[in-house]
Amino acid sequence: MLDDASRDQSLRWLEGLPPGYFALVMATGILAIGFQMIGQLWLYEAMSVLTGIFWVVLLLLSAWRLLRFPHAVKIDLLNIRRVFAFFTLVVATNIVGILFHQHDYPQLAMACWVMAFLSWSALLYLSFSVLTFLTHPHTVNVVHGDWLSSITGTQSLVLLGLIIAPDLGEYADYMLVEVHLLWMLGLIFYGIFITLFCYRIFFKRFQPEDTSPLLWVITGAAAVGTNAGTGLLNGDVHLTFLLALHPFIDGMVMLMWAWATWWIPMLIIFGIWKHFVRRYPIAYEPAMWSMVFPLGMYAVASFRLGLAAEFPPLGWISYLMVWVAFAVWCLTLLGWGYSWFKQDR
Repeated sequence: MLDDASRDQSLRWLEGLPPGYFALVMATGILAIGFQMIGQLWLYEAMSVLTGIFWVVLLLLSAWRLLRFPHAVKIDLLNIRRVFAFFTLVVATNIVGILFHQHDYPQLAMACWVMAFLSWSALLYLSFSVLTFLTHPHTVNVVHGDWLSSITGTQSLVLLGLIIAPDLGEYADYMLVEVHLLWMLGLIFYGIFITLFCYRIFFKRFQPEDTSPLLWVITGAAAVGTNAGTGLLNGDVHLTFLLALHPFIDGMVMLMWAWATWWIPMLIIFGIWKHFVRRYPIAYEPAMWSMVFPLGMYAVASFRLGLAAEFPPLGWISYLMVWVAFAVWCLTLLGWGYSWFKQDR
């Protein structure tokens, strides 16, 4: 039998489990949606199954960590650089809900939306309270890529909310009003945070260690906002004041897609500078899953925008980006496996 000290030592991996590991679910799930979009149905089914497995496993591990190491969870929740990572749970749950609905489980999809919305509500006010009240240097140097996960979480509620709205019967309009409000709230959050990010990146001293894979969430947050916006445009809306918003949504969707597109070459330049100019080694880290989701979401957003705008070239871009995202997913998975192999030796 292991004594308590030995048992604690063997569970160090659980104690240090990053709250942002749900990005693995996000990355796998958005690829499933992307493969369905381009007609690769066997890959769609395989990635859907993996998404569900990863989600359940991470939920169980997170619950185990909360029960076994509550102090470690508390530290993460009160850490300005880690608390926003918990929003990956919200996004992952909404992605799983979308897949449930696509597989004809609307009740499970609704349950996912409720779970995600309650988690989002609690995390939103907790994270902004931590940002406001807890002691930390009140400068842009604390700006962290995970902050944008709050925006991705907000917009993911829009994506799943639009899908389940028709299943709500007479309450469908309530959900449609809700998702319009959430989409606009996401725009406000993005405007606040991206201003800080740009100031931090372009006008303050920028070190190689600041170039984290989490910076790709800049593109991901803009892409999910684009995707959610096209969903609002294509939704079955009857309320006059929501229909009156369509010209505004049209413009913002184009703006956000253009912004997401601009950032992709810039982020590649950052990576080249870090690893080939400053010669930082490339090594697996959990944050790498946060590179896959933005690429996959950009592919889906481009496809849906191309349909809404009746502009086929966006469909060609989306087809290419799905395979690029899948290649990055595979490389990240190999890096994950190699890191575990090295730890066991």
